[in-house]
Amino acid sequence: MSLHLYDTSVRTVREFVPVEPGRASIYLCGATVQAPPHIGHIRSGVNFDVLRRWMTRSGYRVTFCRNVTDIDDKIIRVAAVEGVPWFVVAERNQRAFTWAYEVLGCLPPTVEPRATGHVPEMIELMERLIEAGHAYAADGDVYFDVMSYADRYGSLSNQRPENMRAAGDTDTDSCKRDPRDFALWKGEKPGEPTWPTPWGRGRPGWHLECSAMATKYLGPTFDIHGGGVDLIFPHHENELTQSQAAGDGFARYWMHNGMLKIGAEKMSKSLGNSLLIPEVTKKVRPVELRYYLAAPHYRSAIEYSEEALFEAASAYQRIEGFVIRAAEVIHDVDAHAPLPQAFVDALDDDLGTPQALAVVHEVVREGNVALADGNKEQVARLLAETQNMLDVLGLDPRSEQWRSSGGDAGGLRSTVDALVSVALEQRQAARARKDFAAADGIRDQLAGAGILVEDTPQGPRWELSR
Repeated sequence: MSLHLYDTSVRTVREFVPVEPGRASIYLCGATVQAPPHIGHIRSGVNFDVLRRWMTRSGYRVTFCRNVTDIDDKIIRVAAVEGVPWFVVAERNQRAFTWAYEVLGCLPPTVEPRATGHVPEMIELMERLIEAGHAYAADGDVYFDVMSYADRYGSLSNQRPENMRAAGDTDTDSCKRDPRDFALWKGEKPGEPTWPTPWGRGRPGWHLECSAMATKYLGPTFDIHGGGVDLIFPHHENELTQSQAAGDGFARYWMHNGMLKIGAEKMSKSLGNSLLIPEVTKKVRPVELRYYLAAPHYRSAIEYSEEALFEAASAYQRIEGFVIRAAEVIHDVDAHAPLPQAFVDALDDDLGTPQALAVVHEVVREGNVALADGNKEQVARLLAETQNMLDVLGLDPRSEQWRSSGGDAGGLRSTVDALVSVALEQRQAARARKDFAAADGIRDQLAGAGILVEDTPQGPRWELSR
């Protein structure tokens, strides 16, 4: 089976056939940086990071473009409330997003363009649209004429223009030919940042930004456009419309991840129920949070609860436990060992991470049996399979990411290991002189500190209690 993906534009799963054989181009709508990220924002980053890793493992050369919207109405409002320049808000929160992506193991994008760095490309796109009769200038603003493209507008979101409400992206619709027309460019207002254009100074509209950046870095026709399901309308609909109206093919596949909810409400900054990444990573390690976000199918909604978060952490720890124990026996792992076919089939079927992780857990169970039986050949094979699968998912506990960062509880595991080793040596010495009371006392003290000791044929080993 080749890679198949659910395409929102046709509302079905279909085979992935790239524009250019052997290459894959992905544009992900990244952060609008008016506030620091909560775990709902970073879910999208994790989901598309898994897609990118799987496509790379499948042999594609991937170009991954994830933008930053560093100017929009919300950023300007936050800056006004704080009494600081807009770029202070944008820069501060972009750094917070970058940190969050990195701490959860997302690979850096091939390119990460900022909207404010691409005004010339936006002007060019508006000129093309005006020349084609699909946009018009009015009192310093520039609008897309929805009815000029009425036969195609709404195709992505499966709507008809006659059933749509006003765009609602300007203070007044007095300059628009039709309330449904959306702003490509917003004319100058006191106190707002502006850039010069043939139609006067102003700033870009949200939808225009992404079309200009996507086509600059990925070309007029590219493979995949991704983002949260909440962006399908109006943002992605408007991107698709304005790009195709200008003559570009734009994205051939549209992928959307589900929302993360608390109760019955979508997690959002406006609801005040955000769970910021630094706070959540005080409850579980970053690698465990990544597991929690990657484990459900990317298109499904996640109903957040601490119980589910801790269950995900425990599930990951079971995998991690096998990898650590097996690595004590097998020191060299075959990074090119074939992946289990069931794992491959799961990810080729619209990135089925629940089924893929079920395969991981099954291999881990077999590995634990092999460890108990002392079958080193089996352990070597199953450890290689496990680590290679985890590498695709960005979850390998032996990777540099998780060895050197939050994957080992803040980088303290080596320190704790050295201290526990001293206690275990004292315990072994007590057992050697048959002072079993002292040996049991050391074990009980470690248990009280949350460290469980297991006696194995290779000697005592320890792990944190769960």
